[in-house]
Amino acid sequence: MNKLLLTCLAASLLFSCNQTDKVTQSASGIKNETTSAEKQTFGAAFTEENVINTSALQELAQGKDSVEAVVSAEIVESCQSKGCWMDVKLADKSTMKVTFRDYGFFLPVEDLKGRKIIFKGTAKREVISVEDQRHYAKDAGKPENEIAAITAPKEELRFVADGVILK
Repeated sequence: MNKLLLTCLAASLLFSCNQTDKVTQSASGIKNETTSAEKQTFGAAFTEENVINTSALQELAQGKDSVEAVVSAEIVESCQSKGCWMDVKLADKSTMKVTFRDYGFFLPVEDLKGRKIIFKGTAKREVISVEDQRHYAKDAGKPENEIAAITAPKEELRFVADGVILK
């Protein structure tokens, strides 16, 4: 009986820690996910150094093909289907789509609006097709009439993240 009590006590101590690391297999390789009371990390691990805001990123990206950066932003919307993208708020109140390198990791499928995020990767300007815009609108749960109203390609700043820290 004492052995069972001791085993239960040891197990409860192991599971009471605030930080857990999970390594899972994804379609494109290993995905690291770290969870603590303050943050969750997805994709490649990175340090929160030389972090810039979205306004500085927009300035840095002007006139360049691509820019490597660590960026801090607020989530406006995220994929409710698989967690495969998020839109973050830019300084001019528009948004920037953030996807995840080679679908190597995903964010939780929950309402992440208003959450602070730090992500590391590559920003670049892209022309987004009508088909892709409609796909993202459908993933976001937009109504059919709003999806049908998308009729022209548009150019925008995009970001491919290698790693994400969700605060």
